[in-house]
Order: sequence, then C-alpha cells, then structure tokens
Amino acid sequence: MHGFISSITGLAAGAALVGHAAGINLNVHTSGGNATSPFMYGFMFEDINHSGDGGITGQLLRNNGFQGDDQTLTAYGAVGDTTLSVDSGNPLTSAIPHSLAVAVPDGSTGQVGFSNEGYWGILVNADVYFSSFFIKGDYSGQVTIKLVGKDSGTEYASHSIDVSSNGGAYTYYQCNFPVKQAPDGNNLWTLTFDGGKTAGSTLHFDLVTLYPTTFHNRPNGLQPAIANVLDDMGGTFLRFPGGNNLEGVSPENRWKWNETLGPLQNRPGRQGTWTYPNTDALGLVEYFEWCIDMKLTPVLGVWAGFALGSGGNTPITGNALTPYVNDVMDELEFILGDQSTQYGALRASLGYPEPFTLQHVEIGNEDNLGGGCASYPERFNAFHQAITAAYPSLTIIASTADPNCLPATLPAGTWADYHNYADAPDLVSNFSQFDQADRSIPIFVGEFSTTYATQTEEDSADRDHYPYMGGSVAEAVYMLGFERNADVIKMGAYAPLLQLYNASQWTPNLIPFTQNPGGVVRTTSYYVQQLFAKHWGSTTRAVDADTGFGPLYWAASANSGGQTFLKIANYGNAAQSVTARVEGATSATLITLSGAEDAQNTIEDGESVVPVTTTPSSDGNGGFELQIPAWCVAVLVVNGGSQSAGGGDTTSTSTVVGTETAASGENQVVTLTSTATGAAGTVTLTSLATEEAEVETLTRTTTRTSTITAGGAAAPTVVSQESVVTLVSTSTRTGPPTNRPTVSGTRGWWFKEGGGPPGRRVRNEGSGWFGWWKNKKD
Repeated sequence: MHGFISSITGLAAGAALVGHAAGINLNVHTSGGNATSPFMYGFMFEDINHSGDGGITGQLLRNNGFQGDDQTLTAYGAVGDTTLSVDSGNPLTSAIPHSLAVAVPDGSTGQVGFSNEGYWGILVNADVYFSSFFIKGDYSGQVTIKLVGKDSGTEYASHSIDVSSNGGAYTYYQCNFPVKQAPDGNNLWTLTFDGGKTAGSTLHFDLVTLYPTTFHNRPNGLQPAIANVLDDMGGTFLRFPGGNNLEGVSPENRWKWNETLGPLQNRPGRQGTWTYPNTDALGLVEYFEWCIDMKLTPVLGVWAGFALGSGGNTPITGNALTPYVNDVMDELEFILGDQSTQYGALRASLGYPEPFTLQHVEIGNEDNLGGGCASYPERFNAFHQAITAAYPSLTIIASTADPNCLPATLPAGTWADYHNYADAPDLVSNFSQFDQADRSIPIFVGEFSTTYATQTEEDSADRDHYPYMGGSVAEAVYMLGFERNADVIKMGAYAPLLQLYNASQWTPNLIPFTQNPGGVVRTTSYYVQQLFAKHWGSTTRAVDADTGFGPLYWAASANSGGQTFLKIANYGNAAQSVTARVEGATSATLITLSGAEDAQNTIEDGESVVPVTTTPSSDGNGGFELQIPAWCVAVLVVNGGSQSAGGGDTTSTSTVVGTETAASGENQVVTLTSTATGAAGTVTLTSLATEEAEVETLTRTTTRTSTITAGGAAAPTVVSQESVVTLVSTSTRTGPPTNRPTVSGTRGWWFKEGGGPPGRRVRNEGSGWFGWWKNKKD
C-alpha cells in the first residue's frame, strides 16, 4: 500500500498554530504497512564552510601546501629573526610546486623558524599528536615542534628531532608527541631550528602537517571531535563529494577523483567552488574509509559535463562528453574493479586489494539549475548507458526531479534527487508533497533544511546563523512526509552538514564548530535528525486518528525486534494531549525535544535544547498518555504489541472528507477513500482534489486512481496508475498566505562572498562568478 493510504484517517491540513479543542487519539496498527528503505536518513557532504579542510579532515594546519589559485603566507608567521616567503623555485613535487622559504640573516642566534595558526585556531586536547614536514637546505641539528598559546605563550607540547638535510632534495621527517590540554583553540604550531647554524642561508619547508589521534586511528583520518558527533547521529549513508564542490566553476576546476589519491605530496588540490583552496586530503579513498568506519552506504556523485560559472552556461555535450564519461568509468573501475584491471590494481596498491562497496551513483548535481536543464537528458543518458552496461546492478540517481530536465523515458529503476530549501511555513506546507508522487520513480531528497526564520519585513532576507526550534520542527514535519511515503522516498539528508563558525559561506548548518575544546555544537536540527535516524523501522505502520493534521503531525514504523516508533511533531505554540495506543504493548518511553520557537543551541550559549526521556503513564492495555509541548518533536518508543516487521501485509479501511483552504482563501473538498484486504488483495485509492497554488496563481486539478497488489513481506507493486500531476512543487502552498517574504523556485539561497566574521548572511549583488552564482540559485 501507499504510505499515503495507510498512514492517516484524518485530513492532511496545512500548518496551523492553534491547538485542538480536546485530546487527540492515535491508534497505531500492529501489522501491515510498507517495507521501508534501510537508508532513509544520512549525510550530504561537500567542502563548504571549511567543513573538510579545517573541519572533519584530521590535518589541522592551514595552507600547508600553498594550494589553490593564490599562493600567500596566510596562517604563517615568523618566529625569531627570519623572513618568510612563498617560493616557486624549489617544488616538492609536480603536484606541490610551492614551498615556504625561511631566510635567516647573517648573525642570527638562538631558535628561529615559523608558526602556523591553523584554521582560525588549533584544537589542542590532551592526546598524542602526529606532525610531519619536508625540509630542503643544508642543516644538521635539531628541529623543535611546539604547540603554544598564541597570546599566553603557554606551552602545551614540545618535541625535538634530529635532522640532517641538504640542498639537493627534500627530506621527510615525522614524529609523535604527547600534548597537554589547552583551554581554547587560540594556539600556534611552531617549528624552530638553530639560527646560529643557518645564519645567512635559507631553508625550504613544505607540506607541514599536524594531526590529533584520528577517528578509528586512520592515517590521514578524520578529526575525532567532529566525526564522533556525526557517528552518534545514526545516519546510514554518505553522499559525496558534493554538491557544487563536485561541479567546480569550470570543467578544469571540477573535483577530479584521480587527483585525490595516494600520498599528500601527490595531490595538487584545487580552488574549491566555495571560494577557498581545497587540499583534497579528504580524497576518494578517505571518503570510503569514512563510510567503512561509520557503517555508511556510499552515494557517489560523478561529474556530468556541467560546471558552474561560465562553464555552467555551456554544458559539454556530444562527442566532447566522451572523455568525461570515460573518466567516470575509470573511477568506477578504481572502486569496483578487481586487481586485474588497471585502476583496480591502483586501488590495491593503496592498501585495498578488494573492491569497495558501492551501490548508488548520482549523475551530476542540480542539473535543473543554471542552464543545465536542456542538455541534461543527453548527458544523463550518456553516463547512464555507459555505467549500467558495465555495472548493471548499480542504482543510478538523476540529479533532479524536474521532469522537464529528464529524459522523456527515464530508465527503469532510476531515482530522482530532489532538493528543498525553504522557510519553515513552506516546509510544513510540503508535508503532503510526496503523497501524489509517481510511485515508479524512487525519490532521494538529497538536500533539505529550513533556511529562513519567519520574517515580517517583505524586504528582509537575513538567515539565522543557527537552526532554531521552530524551523527544526518544520523539518520534522517534512520528514514525517517521507515516512508516510516510505514506499517511494528512499533517502533524505539535511544540508549543509558542517560549518566552521569563523569562516562560513552558508547558514544555517546542521553542526557548527570552532577549534575550541568542546566547540562542536549539536543544533536543534541535529537532534531532530538523530531522533529520526535512531528510531526508524523496517516497516511503516498505519495510524488511525480522530482528527486531521496540523498543528500536530505524526507517522509510525516498526522494526524487526518488535518495537514500534510513533513520531510526533507539534508545529504550534500550544501543548497537545495525545492518547497513543498500540494494542498489546507492554511498555514505552517518550523522547521529546522542545523549546521556545526561537530557541537555538549556539556556540556562544551552548546547548539549551536537548532530548529528554520520560516514561509516559499507561492504562496497562497498550494505551499511553502523552503531553507534547509546544514546538516539539517527540518519539514514542513502544515495546511489544507489534508483529514482526516484514512489510506489505495490511487490512484497513478509511474514508476522509474535509476541506482545505487555498492561498486565495477559497475552500475545496478533498475526499480520500482507501481499502486494503490481506497480503494478496488489492488496494484502490480514488481521490479528487482541486488546489489553487499561490505561485503564479496556478490552478491544479489532480485525479488519481491506483490499483496495487500487496506483496507480502516485499514492497507492493503498482499494477496500474493514472495521475494528472505527479510531483508537487516546493513553492506551492495550500494554506492562506502569511506575512513573510516569498521564496521563489526550489531555492531561496543567499550568498556572502568570502568567509568573514560570524553573523547573518545577506544578499550579495556581486558581479562575475558571485553574481552569476547568486542568480543561478535564485
């Protein structure tokens, strides 16, 4: 059965803030339902906001290889009597052609050298750290590495190693050393040597590194302070490497998989799409190691002939696309080929003789935007045909769900990626967005979040620096729409994922952080994602209700261990009384996340909104009395009563007749009738709805008749289907217009050039790349 059929016995109303006159009764079925995707909630990652370099990448020193478009002394400082410069005459490798020249004047004595301040600070924890460097020049003596307070001068670590180098070639040195705890991230890494032995000469240094003990102790691994928080969220997949950062601002500037492999000195890096250099220390292998260590399903994005900037307006098509298709095939051979293949052998040489696990490949990113739509059918088909011919078992994902940008006949089994950034009221209005989705096209909601706080000034486009409770509840409402349609929604990911607070291009983000100890913040939206990810069943369960949706929304699922999860979101300013019943249940716990509508977890004030676990009162017969606070996301975890969650078997009948108020203020009648009988029976849904949408005063009439054969433990199979409209635009509203700014299209993105201090992001009217990019996202 459709999740739409089995999930409700009430009208799916628009967002409402008023409370129900009396308590709400929710009766959760203990059998039947749809088999769900095992990968519903996960991560979308790209290097934005220094989420990679300076974030989850374990290497802590900034500008360590002088990569990107401009080679400067950013993050470096002289220690003692030295002069620093960026040198291009002493390349470490062809990939790292620039080095740090440290000139020591005649007559120098004592310790001299240089410092690096990291990415707006260096996290210094009580731990064992690893450091390394390349040195070229005539020097025989000790080199001392220290971690010190930038202002206080307090020494947290000091380690000396014997060095013997010459001017003919670089020599590599590394060391491990214990570190004391620092109170904050305002620290420096310093490297010094004997100035008396080098007076009047110049030493060259390159690719200096500093790592804490990494997540799972991987060489060149993940930064554990951030990785542990991600791991604790409970996600099931990782989409990488982007995103806009996959596309690049030109074809040459795209993310190139084969330039992210092997030793760091062989990785040239690139000027990332989000305005700062990428070292690519987090490369293709590291992404798969991330998946292995967190038990995540990889979702690999591949470049599809479309770049941002000027390249985005002239996508690559025809024969010119062939080299890029071949490049993707080489990448897949590296990932999936055995050791007898050229690139499988390369993978084996890097320590992985067996192929990586990969099931999902996405072709491009947001090809419906910026001039990519018209050419995407051709480009998609070129990549799809090549990939599926060699790897027919792979699941291919189109980078858009816009039918105007897809082939006329989408290959069977193809998923569509749908992105939705909206203000909270819009996101709540999209609760039923997927109820009428074409069941033959699985959907990956690859990026979504509440990007705007509710505004009253029509000309205001400021975005909060952090998620806020009202917006996080709106995200929960939207995700409940995923769960009610779990037969077609396969994955969903909040985006963006990470944000270095001091240097961001986008707000809000799921997890902001600084380099201070304990500086990783679990936002209100993080806790919502965690609640949903950690309480996801293998089968949906129908919920009978004595009222319609709004301001309370709900959905239920069950796992194979006999637990039932009833998720509830209260998008309103009044508490709600709920009686939840799961026949035969023996016990339950209630986990709630609630706060004022504008409550935020912040770096400045810490985490004031956290999940709270209580034991609800029970009638001893499967009924539980729940008090759901205002602006709340709750999960009732019920033990017992639920049959083994196999999916597909259900018997239910429900009829709903009600009214919805369109943007115009007019009412329309919505009728839903559904009947299901047994594992081998049929389900018939007939609905007639006329909706007047606020956007462009579009009037849409949808008539849908579906016959479905239930498949026992398997997911149901659609036998026949007729629908005038199958996808609902994110900008369509079915409630009365509110006093807030209009967000056009699927995005309401604003961009602030560069990093800069923390604060609200404002519209940037820049020219060139920034102006083009802003217009693309508008």
